[in-house]
Amino acid sequence: MAEVSSYAPGTPSWVDLGTSDPEGARRFYGGLFGWDFDIGSAESGHYTNCTLRGRRVAGMGGDPAPDGTPTAWTTYLATADIEATAKLVADNGGTLLMEPMDVIPYGRMSVASDPTGAVFGSWQAGEHPGSELVNEPGAVNWNELATRDQDRAMEFYGNVYGYDWQSMDAPGARYFTFAVDGKVVGGSIEMDDVWPAEIPSHWMVYFTVADTEATVARAEELGGAVSVPPTDSPQGPFAVLRDPQGGVFSVIQMQPS
Repeated sequence: MAEVSSYAPGTPSWVDLGTSDPEGARRFYGGLFGWDFDIGSAESGHYTNCTLRGRRVAGMGGDPAPDGTPTAWTTYLATADIEATAKLVADNGGTLLMEPMDVIPYGRMSVASDPTGAVFGSWQAGEHPGSELVNEPGAVNWNELATRDQDRAMEFYGNVYGYDWQSMDAPGARYFTFAVDGKVVGGSIEMDDVWPAEIPSHWMVYFTVADTEATVARAEELGGAVSVPPTDSPQGPFAVLRDPQGGVFSVIQMQPS
C-alpha cells in the first residue's frame, strides 16, 4: 500500500473520467475495482470521488458529459502555479481547452492539449492533493503518453514541466520515461504505423490489479470490452480495456519488486 499526501510539480497526481453515463460507469468500475463513490453536490456537477477504504483514488463526472463529448480518462499533472503553467502551455504550442479555474476549496485546474493532440489536465492542489492511494489493486500506478511525434512532445513537456527524459529499451518502439527531481514518474511511447490511424495522441492511465486475466474476464462480465488482451511485459501482464461507454484504460498485474 502506498499512501500519498502531496505531489512534486510535474508528477501525474490525479485521473478522472468524463462519461456519458455516470450511473453506468459507477456500476462498472465499482464492480471491477471495488470502488466506493462520494458523489458531490449539484453545484459541483455531482463530481464524484472514487475511493478505496475511504481514500481518493480517482474522480468521475457526476453528470453526463455533453453530447458529442467522448467518454475518456484525463491525466492531471501537478503544478504549484496553474496560471504560470497555462502560460507555458500556450507559449510552447499547446492549446488551452479550459482556462484555469477554481475548484473551491479543493484546488485549481485547467485542461489543455499538447502540440501533438494529447489532452491532459493541470492540478494545483488545495485541500485535494490528488490520488491518496497508489500502486495497489484498484489504484493508479502509471500514466503514459502515447504520441505521434515523440520529439515534439518531449520538447513541450520538458519546457512546461521540466521533465528529464530517458530512453528505454523497448523492442519495436521508441519508449521514454520522464523524471521529476530524479524520480521517474511516467512514460511515453511513440505511436508508429502499427497503431490504427484513427487513434489520436493520448494519455493512458494504468490501474494495478491482482490478476490481469481475472480482471479482463470480470470487465467483460460487466459489459466492458477488450482492446488489447492480456500481454506480458517486463513490469507484468497488462491489458487495455474499454468500459461500456467507450472509456479506454489499462490494467497491469505488477511483478513483485
